[in-house]
Amino acid sequence: MLTLYESQRRLTAFLLLLLTFCAYFTLVVSVKHENFKTCDQSGFCKRNRAYADTASSTSLWQAPYSLDASSVKFEQGILTGTVLKKLINSDETVRLPLTISFYESGTARVTLDEERRQKGDIVLRHDSKAKKQRYNEAEKWAIVGGTSLSSGAATSKGSEKGTTNVHYGPAGTFEAVIRHEPFGIDFKRDGVAQVKFNDKGFLNLEHWRPKVEKPAEDKKEGEEAVVAESSKEVTEDQSTWWDESFGGNTDSKPKGPESVALDISFPGYQHVFGVAEHAGPLSLKETRGGDGQYSDPYRLYNSDVFEYEMDSPMTLYGAIPFMQAQKKDSTVGVFWLNAAETWIDVTKSTSSANPLSLGILGSTTTNTHWISESGLLDVFVFLGPKPQDVITAYSELTGFTQLPQQFAIAYHQCRWNYVTDEDVRDVDRKMDKHRIPYDVIWLDIEYTEGKKYFTWDPMTFADPLGMEKQLDEHERKLVAIIDPHIKNEGNYHVVDELKSKDLAVHNKEGNIYEGWCWPGSSHWVDCFNPAAHSWWKSLFRYDKFKGTAKNTWIWNDMNEPSVFNGPETTMPKDNLHYGNWEHRDVHNINGMTFHNATYHAILARDKEEDKNNVRPFVLTRSFYSGSQRLGAMWTGDNQADWPHLEASIPMILSMGISGFPFAGADVGGFFGNPSKELLTRWYQAGAFYPFFRGHAHIDTRRREPYLAGEPYTQIITQALRLRYALLPAWYTAFHEAHTTGAPIIRPNYYVHPGDEKGFAIDDQLYVGSTGLLAKPVTTEGADGVDIYLADKEKYFDYFDYWMYEGPTTVKVAAPLDTIPLLMQGGHIIPRRDRPRRSSGLMRYDPFTLVIVLGHSGDANGTLYLDDGESFDYEEGAYIHRLFEYTSATATLMSRDLTPASSSPSKKTKEYLKSMEKVRVEKIIVVNVPESWNGKKEVEVSEELEGKSAGTRMAELEWHGKVEGRAAWAVVRDPGVLIGGGWRVGFA
Repeated sequence: MLTLYESQRRLTAFLLLLLTFCAYFTLVVSVKHENFKTCDQSGFCKRNRAYADTASSTSLWQAPYSLDASSVKFEQGILTGTVLKKLINSDETVRLPLTISFYESGTARVTLDEERRQKGDIVLRHDSKAKKQRYNEAEKWAIVGGTSLSSGAATSKGSEKGTTNVHYGPAGTFEAVIRHEPFGIDFKRDGVAQVKFNDKGFLNLEHWRPKVEKPAEDKKEGEEAVVAESSKEVTEDQSTWWDESFGGNTDSKPKGPESVALDISFPGYQHVFGVAEHAGPLSLKETRGGDGQYSDPYRLYNSDVFEYEMDSPMTLYGAIPFMQAQKKDSTVGVFWLNAAETWIDVTKSTSSANPLSLGILGSTTTNTHWISESGLLDVFVFLGPKPQDVITAYSELTGFTQLPQQFAIAYHQCRWNYVTDEDVRDVDRKMDKHRIPYDVIWLDIEYTEGKKYFTWDPMTFADPLGMEKQLDEHERKLVAIIDPHIKNEGNYHVVDELKSKDLAVHNKEGNIYEGWCWPGSSHWVDCFNPAAHSWWKSLFRYDKFKGTAKNTWIWNDMNEPSVFNGPETTMPKDNLHYGNWEHRDVHNINGMTFHNATYHAILARDKEEDKNNVRPFVLTRSFYSGSQRLGAMWTGDNQADWPHLEASIPMILSMGISGFPFAGADVGGFFGNPSKELLTRWYQAGAFYPFFRGHAHIDTRRREPYLAGEPYTQIITQALRLRYALLPAWYTAFHEAHTTGAPIIRPNYYVHPGDEKGFAIDDQLYVGSTGLLAKPVTTEGADGVDIYLADKEKYFDYFDYWMYEGPTTVKVAAPLDTIPLLMQGGHIIPRRDRPRRSSGLMRYDPFTLVIVLGHSGDANGTLYLDDGESFDYEEGAYIHRLFEYTSATATLMSRDLTPASSSPSKKTKEYLKSMEKVRVEKIIVVNVPESWNGKKEVEVSEELEGKSAGTRMAELEWHGKVEGRAAWAVVRDPGVLIGGGWRVGFA
């Protein structure tokens, strides 16, 4: 029987939850799109778009920016100078320090700041605590390498008057042509311009200026104050310089207008990709109106967007201001390093064809216009020429994706919420009963006591350690949610420490900011503060976060940050962070700082307890460039409908080519109840997401796979088992991403950069370098799909070896129980075929190698293995093999890819010892030559410790062609080790 106190506590908690829901749904459900600004409602975006319109419509437009030639200096890979901004209707100029850095990687960086003026220096409001300089610390969070200055970069005399030229990059084939007046830069490769800065004259850096107060005037919302300005720039729209209202909130701007904008053109490039995250096609649309185009720019302003819209440039949860442009056999890119709200216009122009060049169309140029509210103009340029060159250079700067634990790339089971620890145990038992593999079960906010993080509800989760122990019996994990909003309630040790140590975000007055989120009244941890970072790390220790075990991991949600009663469902821009930087300056990085603090907290937690130092797993919803170093992301609050399933493919592909490949979408859709067909098709698609998690809203019906009923449960189980069988291929793809930045799932343009027909295709994908080509069914009632084959190569159905040949579009049957999955000729695919309950139980299972022979008759593939959990791989504790089949000798070889210069460490020897009995149990050869018909044996030669162990014979089974299916053969139990050197001769 409940005590009176407990009854009152529960009633209070229920009412608080109800109020929270009401606040949240009032804010976002009823209005959705109207809760977020358009460019016309964003003062700095509107001003810069108008500036661009003026420049475009004025025939004699003269951009007011010039490079002072006498200021230019070049030394040790860095060019410096001063850009002068001539003020409109004034004799005054603003001095803008310019730095152009040239790196050994072939990357160039252009930075434009503002010089502090001695006379007429900034006059800020006396009560302002914001820093008076432009925010210049984005690099501290995003950049981790790739900035070694080029020793070979050198200036040269330009062919054009009034330019400074710098040759750099591989063999000096890159060139920066810097125009003095008007200031601009052309970046060339092999003498041809690939990227142009300020070619259209849209460069605009809003300089600092003093505010001259006028007598206060009564005004209604939407009517901006008229403010006088000390200079003579009376033609500018000043209405949003010093404050701006939207949705009942007023944003004060103590530093005045300080936006930066630049036009970046890609001559000859018709397609641009990237600037994640948006729910739209992979190839970015134009944004200035027109049939099928957008009328608003792409927006990057991390936001909690409820039930986000399809095919929209509207902002979502994360921001990666990295764009690539693609034309035939050429890829280039730019990275706009700015943490403030950013808008990007995209337009295209086509030049007329030369009338003497019959049949040749004109060249298309993509023009982009980048606009940020504050901070520096800081842009990196990558000249390729291959997609991998651009992504590797970007990844060298911002970091390669984390190599996750193996469990993290298996299947995750989640909903908001599993309501008790017994509920979790029951789901775990039923997944086993129905033979459905999974690795992780997740807990949303209801596991806590009254939405207080680092606590467990004693009534519903009385025995979390017992729950975790049951999961651990089959090597399964638990993930618990921890958000950045800390409940403002007495006698709660976390908020008490947050306040006493002064580690929270402040409001514009300098007091601790209070807002509203799931717990009600809340404060937000300021993870820009090193002291807050250290304190946050201490909270995750096992003796502090009691009830957690070594198989407990973390999920960071709501870290945009989401604030239910804040402007655009986030915190005010004039809030203050560590160092007195305004929130407007750092907004898009905020989520990454919280993710970063949690990552290091888990790292510290396990470093104390486990000398092996296990890799953390932390999921994030909000992200920025560099977040890929820390864990996984997902695409947020999607809906249980077919358009959201369809959109998930280009969204995740976009994340991959944006340098954050460990990405996924909620399988089944977060909101709503999917039909059984939709749920089944979504699991089939999810089996090809790098991050594979089923998730559902608290108001949805339970939808664990075993509840679907037959035949759906069995079909879903087949999709899950396919994912588990191919985990060796997936893990190898993750390793490639970790070492080169390569996407884990790849769009057509990345794999076939010379195939212009396929540049816009975003509904099919390649898995790593495996040659696996998947096209998930995303249309209701479909029983087949069209798959585009870009190259003149043979492709084979993964399941029955039906043969197709490109280049063409082929129809592939796809009844409900079938996933359209092809294997490209020329590849060798590693897999593990024994069904297990979790990936951890597969650790010592044998392997199957699938050799897919195409036109050349040759094939190759790689396999990367380590212990799947620790950092021992950094000390050489791994297996990395190259498998090569050569048709000329009909021989399959296994070769070591470990660098020859490395000597085996103690960790290496221990790991290889643990794997010494793991073998290859089967070799399948698809599309075998007819000459193999009648063969019964193959010759196997194996090396042990670098010495021949002799030869032996193994059985070969032949299977001839049937209808359109290729002939294939199987070698059963060849008796070779997965980590050893060996040869199988088929001749």
